Amino acid sequence: MRLFVGLGNPGAKYASNRHNIGFLAVDEIARRHGFAPWRRRFQGETSEGVVDREKVVLLKPTTYMNDSGRAVQEAANFFKLAPSDITVFQDELELPPGKVRVKIGGGIAGHNGLRSISAHIGNEYRRVRIGIGHPGVKELVHSHVLSDFAKSDRAWVEALGQAIADNAGLLATGHDASFANKVHLTMQAKGFFDTKDEGTK
Repeated sequence: MRLFVGLGNPGAKYASNRHNIGFLAVDEIARRHGFAPWRRRFQGETSEGVVDREKVVLLKPTTYMNDSGRAVQEAANFFKLAPSDITVFQDELELPPGKVRVKIGGGIAGHNGLRSISAHIGNEYRRVRIGIGHPGVKELVHSHVLSDFAKSDRAWVEALGQAIADNAGLLATGHDASFANKVHLTMQAKGFFDTKDEGTK
């Protein structure tokens, strides 16, 4: 079994924020793969289904970003999952908009959701880092992540959600590099990246 965690803040006020792209990713996985209706538990909302013959539980913590680890720990304890069974979808300032990277462990780069999760379950879980771009100055970071995507962003956000959902089976079966590469190639084919981009390096 795999636990896929989307990070974000609960409530309509935050629904379209850049910080909530993790919620968007797991919502799209649930829709694309016909998961069960969402229900409230583990200090969050969960939906269960199967992706490429792997049972997957989706989790959206409703604790607010800074306390995401409480929900993740509760779900992990219930299902008896190791950190290696857990994949966290997060917004990533240090990647250009629409770029995706996958890594296990490593630093948290100031991300409060990751800080909370690492404090509760350790650091060796998989992160799907979804690029939202950097505003250029440190002082603008807070307002950047907590503001809505611009209208001009909507096309790539929607395309990326679909690409992540279409290739989620590769994550569920441990083919991280293939997942990142397929998502990149899909976005490139749709014209969101320059064809000279270097793929998943």
